[in-house]
Parts: sequence; C-alpha cells; structure tokens
Amino acid sequence: MIPQEIIRRKRDGDELDPHDIRSFIAALAAGQLSEGQIGAFAMAVWFKGMSRAETVALTLAMADSGDRLQWADIDRPIADKHSTGGVGDNVSLMLAPITAACGLAVPMISGRGLGHTGGTLDKLESIPGYMITPDADLFHKVVKEAGCAIIGQTGALAPADGRLYAVRDVTATVDSIPLITASILSKKLAAGLQTLVLDVKVGNGAFMADRTQAEILAQSLVEVANGAGVATSALITDMNQPLADAAGNAVEMRNCLDFLAGGKADTRLETVILAFAAEMLVKSGVAPSADEGEGMARKALSSGQAAEVFARMVSMLGGPADLIENPGKYLARAPVEKSVPAARSGWLAACNARGIGVSVIDLGGGRRHPADRIDHRVGFSELLPLGTRVSAGEPIALVHAADEAAAERAAAALAAHYRITEEKPELPPVISTRI
Repeated sequence: MIPQEIIRRKRDGDELDPHDIRSFIAALAAGQLSEGQIGAFAMAVWFKGMSRAETVALTLAMADSGDRLQWADIDRPIADKHSTGGVGDNVSLMLAPITAACGLAVPMISGRGLGHTGGTLDKLESIPGYMITPDADLFHKVVKEAGCAIIGQTGALAPADGRLYAVRDVTATVDSIPLITASILSKKLAAGLQTLVLDVKVGNGAFMADRTQAEILAQSLVEVANGAGVATSALITDMNQPLADAAGNAVEMRNCLDFLAGGKADTRLETVILAFAAEMLVKSGVAPSADEGEGMARKALSSGQAAEVFARMVSMLGGPADLIENPGKYLARAPVEKSVPAARSGWLAACNARGIGVSVIDLGGGRRHPADRIDHRVGFSELLPLGTRVSAGEPIALVHAADEAAAERAAAALAAHYRITEEKPELPPVISTRI
C-alpha cells in the first residue's frame, strides 16, 4: 500500500477499493502515516466525497482498528441510540434505563460536550463516584445485570477514529458527511450492536441548522449502518430550543431523576424519549408496533422499573445506591440561584438555543479548551418552553452560578436569547421525519 497513491486517487475523484481503504486505515491506526498524509486524505474526501460503498468500507475499517465488544452470553437484543448533539438534550440518561426495563441490553458509549452542546459523560460525572471508564469486565457485568451501562469510549474501541478526528479538527474537515458518518458509526459497530436508532438534530442549537443537510446526514448514517449490518433508523428532531427544561450538568441530572419519577409528563422531552423508546423496541423485535412500544415504555416509567434500572446502573458503576431517593445529598447545587424575568408580556416565540449552550459554557459548565475543568453545579433550570404566555417580570428560567457577578451576566444573556411577541407563535413539531 502506497499512501500517497490512495490520496491521489481520491483527490482525482476516483472510487477507492475497500482493500485500499482498509490498508490506509490500518496504517493510520498503527501510527505509520504522517499527519500530513492523514490531513491530505481527509481534505480529499471533503472535496470529492465518498460513495456509499466507500463510506461503508471506511466505517468497517475504523471499527476493526481496535477491539470489538462481544455479548454472546446476553440473551437480550443489543441496542443503542446516538444523538448528533444539542442543548438540554439529556435523553440518553432516561432512554437507556427505560428500554432496558422493557427487555433490551443497552451498552451506551457516550461522549463529552462538544462546542455549545452538552455531553452525557459530563452530566454523569456530577454523580459522586460514578465511573465513566470502567474496565471491560465491569462494563459487561453492568450491561448483563442492570440491563444498561452508560460509559465513555476507551482507547481500545475504534482507535483510528480518534487519530483521524484529531487531524480533522485542525484541518477544517470536520463537516464532511462521509467522515462524520464513519466517525459516529465506527464506534457503534465496535460496541457490538444489533440495532441502532439515531437522533439527528436540526435547528439553531444543532450542528446541522439546515433541514436539507440534516436529512442528508441522517440518510447517510442509516444507509451506511444498514450496509454494515446494523439495523438502523433515524428520527430528525427539533433543536430550536433546549429539549429539557434544564441546561447544564447537575441540573440536567436532577431533571433526569424528576423524569424517571414521573415529573415531566406532557413535555417535548417526554415526546422524544417515548418516540425513541418505541423505535428501539420495534427495531429490536420486542414490540410489534410503535404504539405498543410506547405503551411498554410508559409502563416501565409508571411502575418505577426504569428508575430501578437507573439506580442499579449507578450503584454498580460506583455511584451512591440511594441517589434516586436522596438526590440533594449528592448533586451539588451552585451557591447562587437567580431568576431571569421576562422583559415584557407576550408569548415566548423564539430563542437562540446555541446561545443558551454558550451561556452554560460562560458559567463554567462547559469547556473552551479540552483540558478545562467543568463546574458541574452551574447552568439553567426551569426554562419555560416556547409557546408559553408570560407577563413582564415573570421568571422564564433560573440561573445557577458560582457567584453573583456570573449570575447577573448569565441572566442578562439568557433574557437576550429569547424573543417575546404579541402573537402566539407557530412552532415546528419536535419530531419531523423518520428515515
């Protein structure tokens, strides 16, 4: 294999043979390519694209660059969900235990916050003692005995993706559909999944603000995953406002526990979680229809089974056994809490979801640099949904901050992120398309 020949052929728009793609990725994982060669390959793909066959080959090669998890001793369907990221998107925290309570095994490998979006791992780290990188034996044990485990990616899973992404990040090639597709799916294939459901966000708080681009990405992910042998579907969901009524880490974890206790009924968050639960259960053959799948998910919630699964997972991964019963004992609160008043009377008509995510970072709840430490206490809660009628001075959110000055800045920023109108707005559906 001559790397520069593969780069040249892709630069010239040729379709690469799967063997050449596999050889190139194997050399990348082995440290045999220079950063220049990796960057040149990524840029060639960015400009010339890849066919579905090429993207499948790239995804499989990256998945095979490290360990592949095995679940032969678990007699449940192995399923997972992936989100392309948003603000107040804590769906995974509730979806994994709900679907596990319904009969799935969910080995969920999640990530940290990226840019303005929150990360599932950062939220879980607000729980004292929770191990986000357990060894392989413990991970397997928790999935088998609790039904689900939410952890971080280890270096042994799809290591080629880690090196390729690091180069893409500094060469302006992150936003390539084939490279995004291979990056997301290689880790899911390495996790040994049988079925996968994708949450592709669209809106001003999503990485894909344009609906057409979101649909192109969703189609690519679904076709490539199915082509690689994992039964996959996608839902395109709205991210023009925070999904939960909280944005941050400990505040979203409290929101999760409230949800599992039945406290978030009839919300956009519930709509999304039940839809994805139904999709996962139907895709895995556990439920015969979406309606029956949703019914199973509702029963898992109302019976307390989902909360029990979540508590068992947390305890087995080092967290407190009584987190569900005593969240205030473990989830730290910020020293300053400040209401954000509505600037005028009217309807909450629009908001800058991305700006809200950036405001969480400004409070210390996210990272500007990879080495930054997060203040898990800070963020926003009690966020009112768009379409709510408010009076001037009425609270539209609650700021959680480390000090008074930060609270004042965050309150002013959040108020500026909302538009209030005299007319009731027409809002897009929270779930728009299934692919």
